[in-house]
Amino acid sequence: MELEAFVAVAEELHFGRAAARLHRGQPTVSDAVRRLESALGGRLFHRTSRRVSLTDLGEELLPDARASLAQLRRFQERGRSLAAGGRTRTALVVGHAEYTDHQLLLCCLPRLRELFPDVMIVPEPMPTTAQLPALRAETIGLGIGWATDGVAGVRARVLSTERFMALVPAAHPLAGHAELSAAELSTTNLLTWPHQLNSGLCDRLLAAFHIGGADLRIIRTADSVHAIAAHVAAGTGIGITVESALDHRPPGLRVIPLTGPSTTADQVVLTPPEPSDAATALHDLLLEASAAAPAGVRSGAAET
Repeated sequence: MELEAFVAVAEELHFGRAAARLHRGQPTVSDAVRRLESALGGRLFHRTSRRVSLTDLGEELLPDARASLAQLRRFQERGRSLAAGGRTRTALVVGHAEYTDHQLLLCCLPRLRELFPDVMIVPEPMPTTAQLPALRAETIGLGIGWATDGVAGVRARVLSTERFMALVPAAHPLAGHAELSAAELSTTNLLTWPHQLNSGLCDRLLAAFHIGGADLRIIRTADSVHAIAAHVAAGTGIGITVESALDHRPPGLRVIPLTGPSTTADQVVLTPPEPSDAATALHDLLLEASAAAPAGVRSGAAET
């Protein structure tokens, strides 16, 4: 319960919403977080009457907490299967970060099942920062995420180069632009992803605004592009996302590409140095599907 409470509060940044998500009372969630903080000997959150934010300790431990919860869920699923008389099957756990191209993964999984019918494929939502230690520990077999630092011990191959996109209300003065620069968005209230979900994307976006001599004014974050679009439609500000996350054009909004240096981000497929046969096959299927896809600025040649 302690880890579940920590992750829920970290992602919602609100104890009430975290409690509703976990179907628990808010005092229960608060007590669980306090027990974990006591066991660790440090605070995970800054709390005020108006906002909740992660401390440095919380930022550092969140990827580990997510990975631990994912491993616990897999343990429970396998235990239930064995207890029910099921035979042991090899599993391929596939971590995928938010805002990556989920359609790309979905189109590859049926073919992978044909090639490896005895392998249990387990897609697992997981930020890129959590995928890296999980790949090194071999608790996942393949990851799809965003280019970032600290990939030692992991093989990374670029699937595509995706443009940053602005979601703009149709009636906004900027809605008529074909492209938008960082300078044009400098004084605008922006909505985008939380840093703890996509630190690589955040760093790339910060670089775009820094190079463009513009101020980045993020007033709200959201875990999904659908949530960002809802806030934009409500008049909260202009949303920033990546092209791969847009599986449809939100009604009432203009989708406008950003232009200028650092306004793209590399979507990557990650594997351990010696991947399993199933992971290797999925790796190759993803590269083939990405190369054939019409959207985005495709690039399958770069390797890091």
